[in-house]
Amino acid sequence: MMTSNGIRKAGPQVQAAAWTLAALACVLAWDASGLDLQAARLFGSAAGFALRDDPWLFGALHEAPRWLAWLAVAALCVMVRWPAGVLRRIPRADRVWLVLTIFAALAAVAWLKRTSATSCPWDLREFGGTAAYVSHWIAGVVDGGGGHCFPAGHASSAFAWVAGWFALRRHAPGAARAWLACALLAGAVLGLAQQVRGAHYMSHTLWTAWICWCVAWLSDVLRTLWQIGRAQARASLNGFARAAATMEVRHGHDL
Repeated sequence: MMTSNGIRKAGPQVQAAAWTLAALACVLAWDASGLDLQAARLFGSAAGFALRDDPWLFGALHEAPRWLAWLAVAALCVMVRWPAGVLRRIPRADRVWLVLTIFAALAAVAWLKRTSATSCPWDLREFGGTAAYVSHWIAGVVDGGGGHCFPAGHASSAFAWVAGWFALRRHAPGAARAWLACALLAGAVLGLAQQVRGAHYMSHTLWTAWICWCVAWLSDVLRTLWQIGRAQARASLNGFARAAATMEVRHGHDL
């Protein structure tokens, strides 16, 4: 039977599950709309994507964020041992969980990207490439391009940080909301920059956000279940200890 503490811990998971399903519905609605190509046509033509090699888009919104993301992850690893700022409010175990979950989200997106046959917009014949447009839902169909474009790996360097909301929400809810907003905004900006360059469709960015959220949420569910199980085991052991102590006292009185 779940204890009152277990029920209290499980409550936020129900809310997170509802958000997850609502976000999934929105992403599926975008996929069903067929707006990916229309959005790509805003920035591309038969001559390709004019801003593909734009120094600012490539340097400031691709290369720089990529290195900054890895520096941030390295700094977070250091703060597992020596926390700073809002991370001081959460236990060390939660800081370890945060680092591992960010890596798990990055790995999930990288694995899906590696196995995907979907090519980037700039690979399409319509935009001067050689590939035909094939939905990422059609598995195993080669479109004639380079593939390995779905989901959006670059945006994951920001979206993976949504895990911070789960780590902070019990100890610093205000900071958790600000963390989540920053991660989502940064991911959206990086994803839009890649779309303007022709590197990704909008759906790639949306699915990356959802995948990173799901990795964090499922990891938090497992963590919560483990914490509930540990608390119940501790309560049971304490109950056995009290019962044994009571029996020992009664036995002594009988003697």
